[in-house]
Amino acid sequence: MSAAQKEDLHQRITNQIIAAIEAGAGVYQMPWNPKLCTGAAIGIPNNPVGRYGYRGINILSLWASQQQHNYATPEWATFKQWQAAGAQVRKGEKGTLTVFFKATNAGSSAPAENDEQQPGRHFIAKAAYVFNIAQVDGYEPPAAPTLTPIERHATADAFIQSSAAIIQHDSHHACYIPSRDEIHLPPEGAFFDAQGYYGTVLHELVHWTGHADRCARDLRNRFGTEAYATEELVAELGAAFLCAQLGITPEPRIDHARYIESWLKVLKHDKRAIFTAAAKANQAADYLASLSKKTAGDGSPPPPDADS
Repeated sequence: MSAAQKEDLHQRITNQIIAAIEAGAGVYQMPWNPKLCTGAAIGIPNNPVGRYGYRGINILSLWASQQQHNYATPEWATFKQWQAAGAQVRKGEKGTLTVFFKATNAGSSAPAENDEQQPGRHFIAKAAYVFNIAQVDGYEPPAAPTLTPIERHATADAFIQSSAAIIQHDSHHACYIPSRDEIHLPPEGAFFDAQGYYGTVLHELVHWTGHADRCARDLRNRFGTEAYATEELVAELGAAFLCAQLGITPEPRIDHARYIESWLKVLKHDKRAIFTAAAKANQAADYLASLSKKTAGDGSPPPPDADS
């Protein structure tokens, strides 16, 4: 594929995404099932006994504690919860403080069902100390769910591997961590389909290209406090471009339009944002393609976007 053909392809995809957004793309949904991401090392702190995730300020508190103590996984529960699960917090272990809010009726300790039925409803803050699974003995976690292998795409796999990026499937969510220069993803089998999987990997790879040693993408001068939102546009447009170039999907998935629309709402005062993002996404896609061509020059088969 020549440079001109590639540019035309990227423009066509951008136009199709804009058209889908204008038609009403709908609400974005993650392309993986979070219930299949058990035992992830990086991710939202969760309670394996109560089977729920922590929220709000508790996420930050538990993340900090996990990092401080080098706990392998973000799994936490109270002393009584571990005990009810047949486990025991080791003697001398210190708990981490969390806060939860209990809804009550005014003048009563009974929980309120909802605001409309209980006009006197108010909240009482309660403290609870939780312990990481690394502080516990005797806990037998439930059997991990069976994950269905995704359908492999050989060309896309070779393209991703040519980047030499550090990619680990150990998280409840997808993210690129600049301080570690690492990509973390949910387990492959947690994705609903192969297209969703490869689209997510390529999205994070585009983020990866923004590193100072690669494309050195800094959007703060152009977008200020909204640079993060614009970076998400770049990553998703780049993923859409690469999915088309690699033959993963010939047309942009509605997922791309929905995700991009969610960030354009943040940038609603800047009508040119998507075109600026598209230019940066094109640069990122070209950078990744150049790495693939270098690998091909070492004896590997040429990538599908090589000039013919």
